[in-house]
Amino acid sequence: MEHLLSYPTVKESPFYEKVRGGRIRCLVCERGCIIADGERGFCGTRANIGGRLYTLVYGDLSALESRPIEIKPFYHFYPGSSALTFSTWSCNFRCPWCQNFAISTALPDPPSAKYVPPSKLVEIAIKQGDDGLCASFNEPTLLLEYTLDAFRLVRERGLYSTYVSNGYMSEKALKALVEAGLTGLKVDVKGDEEVYRRVLGARCEVPWRNVKLAKELGVHVEVVFLVVTGVSDREDVIRDVIEKHLKYAGEDVPLHINRYFPAHKYWEPPTPVEVLEWACELARREGVKFVYLGNVPGHRYSHTYCPRCGELLIKRYNFDIIEYRLTEDKRCPRCGEEIPITGRYVRKGLRWIHLL
Repeated sequence: MEHLLSYPTVKESPFYEKVRGGRIRCLVCERGCIIADGERGFCGTRANIGGRLYTLVYGDLSALESRPIEIKPFYHFYPGSSALTFSTWSCNFRCPWCQNFAISTALPDPPSAKYVPPSKLVEIAIKQGDDGLCASFNEPTLLLEYTLDAFRLVRERGLYSTYVSNGYMSEKALKALVEAGLTGLKVDVKGDEEVYRRVLGARCEVPWRNVKLAKELGVHVEVVFLVVTGVSDREDVIRDVIEKHLKYAGEDVPLHINRYFPAHKYWEPPTPVEVLEWACELARREGVKFVYLGNVPGHRYSHTYCPRCGELLIKRYNFDIIEYRLTEDKRCPRCGEEIPITGRYVRKGLRWIHLL
């Protein structure tokens, strides 16, 4: 693998520790892969080369688009703004229903990589008139070292930095991201402990731990729960997610309950809308103040309502803000309830520009 060291997308990572026999333990995500010399970890983007950990995807971008922040979805974070959204290859999960499987199942190939330096990424965002950066599409933790450098640069230019993640990064990685300038984190939870163990070979407590830690570190957090037919649509799974949301995220953190559609290797029917409506209503009864129903354009639960008086505050359709009625100090104009919105409302209109 030494021949890969000459490529710009191959860079030594500080997120590892040495173990016996020339092996190393990757500290990027909670899988904690122990990697022998000349081998890659579970995700395929980290390699042991001569007893050191290298990322193979530094600046190797699989997609680059200017997109509305609502599509992430972030509903309480700089509403109406747009983010330069970028991704790399592979994933540390193997979700059978992955919508982005074309990139999440592909392994990086440094000789054919499309290298975009962090400084160029930032300049593209500014040129396009975007309000920040968003690492998304595949698991952004695989771009950890690159996003650390990009986030430091973009913070100097007064823009925000966000992750759309499965939340399985290590605590060390999350703390490094916050130090570099991470301002928004969307965590996609998959279900209860049984779903994580059986489908993903992972632990349920990790993403919830990171939700709690990110909040404590001052990051804006929103949670998404994709209700997958035959996997996470059972009442006990839905109740478990709502219970953990209240425990680790809290009542003010938005909970997006999203509709699944068949993709990749999983072809069960789409989630019935009535199941999603029941889950949203249950979450509200249990105390979650801001619950949204996703992937059903025009649904009444895609709007923001005042949790005190029920006034319609933000009306949306298909990732676009149709009406914004909050006061300048982010309160309900009817009863004065303070609504937890991070950042200013940007009156931009729907933006969607493909750049790579």
